[in-house]
Amino acid sequence: MPSSELHRLVIADDHPLFRGALREAVTGLLEQLHIAEAGTFDEVSELLERDSEVDLVLLDLTMPGIRGFSGLMYLRAQYPAVPVMVVSANDDPAAIRRCMEFGASGFIPKTLGVDEMRTAIARVLGGGVWTPPDVDLTVTSDKETAELMVRMATLTPQQVRVLMMLSEGLLNKQIAFQLSVSEATVKAHVSAILQKLGVESRTQAVIAAAKIEAGQWPQPAGAEG
Repeated sequence: MPSSELHRLVIADDHPLFRGALREAVTGLLEQLHIAEAGTFDEVSELLERDSEVDLVLLDLTMPGIRGFSGLMYLRAQYPAVPVMVVSANDDPAAIRRCMEFGASGFIPKTLGVDEMRTAIARVLGGGVWTPPDVDLTVTSDKETAELMVRMATLTPQQVRVLMMLSEGLLNKQIAFQLSVSEATVKAHVSAILQKLGVESRTQAVIAAAKIEAGQWPQPAGAEG
């Protein structure tokens, strides 16, 4: 990989120490480098809204503002040209496969050593894909989950955001305020989500979203954000 080429990365993780470890890993890999850091999903969105000419996003799946695969789904829908590598403490093979099915370019377990992280990141920056070598990506989801994932993939970026907020228990009025749209627009999004997911109520839509997570991303009791 030419060292003279400027690479632009976003490191998205709510733990400053781990952001520092990732920064160290990529700094040792690339000479010409611009790194932006984000501690919440809203900060990731703001960074990419201002400038989507990014070579790679390193995304933690459990940072404030997202849970499970919703953040990955949103970034892949909103910025399909920007590669996303998931960085997670959860290295369950089923979770890794699900991330790849949702369009991640790679998956880095947080237990990975710095040299292996550099190898993984270099592979993806070179246009490839990287997952832990002991993970079998050929295992497929059960039929019902696979069909639901196909339906989820039809949601627009804004519909993914609305579904994320529904999952957090927000009301239409609160969603409208956060997205700076009218309540009527939110109602239209909710109707479209129900139709696309083949469900009849907001509650069923939230259950469908939870099923995609398949118990991979439990929220700690009393967790905030």
